[in-house]
Amino acid sequence: MRNGVKTWLPGLLLVSPSIVLVGVFVYGLIGRNVYTSLNVTRNIVTDKIVNPGGYRNYTKLLGSDDYQHALWNLLVLTVVFLIGTMVMGLLWSVLLEKGARGEGFFRSVYLFPMAVSFIAGGVVWRWLLSPAQGEGQALGLNQLFIKLHLDGLQNQWWSSPSAFSMAAMAMPAIWQLSGYIMALFLAGFRGISDDQREAARIDGASEWKIYRHVLFPQLSPIALSALIILGHMSMKMFDLIYSIAGPNSYKAMVPATLMWTQMFASNDKVAAAVNATILLVIVAVVVVPYLIYTNRTEQEGR
Repeated sequence: MRNGVKTWLPGLLLVSPSIVLVGVFVYGLIGRNVYTSLNVTRNIVTDKIVNPGGYRNYTKLLGSDDYQHALWNLLVLTVVFLIGTMVMGLLWSVLLEKGARGEGFFRSVYLFPMAVSFIAGGVVWRWLLSPAQGEGQALGLNQLFIKLHLDGLQNQWWSSPSAFSMAAMAMPAIWQLSGYIMALFLAGFRGISDDQREAARIDGASEWKIYRHVLFPQLSPIALSALIILGHMSMKMFDLIYSIAGPNSYKAMVPATLMWTQMFASNDKVAAAVNATILLVIVAVVVVPYLIYTNRTEQEGR
């Protein structure tokens, strides 16, 4: 018995501060947020019920036009962001994985945007994606199109009346994180033995078939990890949208920016807590299955 205690007690004492901190400041605050989201609130002046309490707070928010608009924007942003970042990252990794001349320079260039904060990058992209159009008024990309005599390409970008205007908001995010995905795929390529390529060439496989049937299948775990990372980042994206469109833009509204408005502009803590809980559930739906899959894969590999 004493020997058993001596075996696990030092390890438990070592990790116990982390367990306490995570328990209080992560799960404890999550529990507090869920509790707040179920409260009943009334207007101080009219005594009219603002939030009816319980599950009705969730049905009220989910049924509101603003939240449905925010969820649609989030869907468009996430889809375009995922596809654009994965395609660009994979393309750059394919171009660099054969040890091209100047690889170190180009790798640094591709990775540099990741070192820039979303706020700083957003300030620059706010100018690049300026909706102003026409000679003497256009800025950023629209001004460039005018100088290139491509006036027809001028766009209102994220402020466009189109239902898919949030696709433009994905451009800065793609620019910033494509280099990160490139690094992941490039590490995956470098981890594949050259013997497999040579064996495929001896069998008469073309370069395209080598990538399609030999290399890309082995990158699927990396691709899955990249999708999960990018997916949950897009769902929580706030600072980039805030710096480009501001906190109160209806056109660029997503759940994260709406939460800011609920919490600080409307002073509705319960609605903000409901919003936060819904976001947590959405992220959990994406991340938890991945964690289960990863855990099972590790156990099967032992």
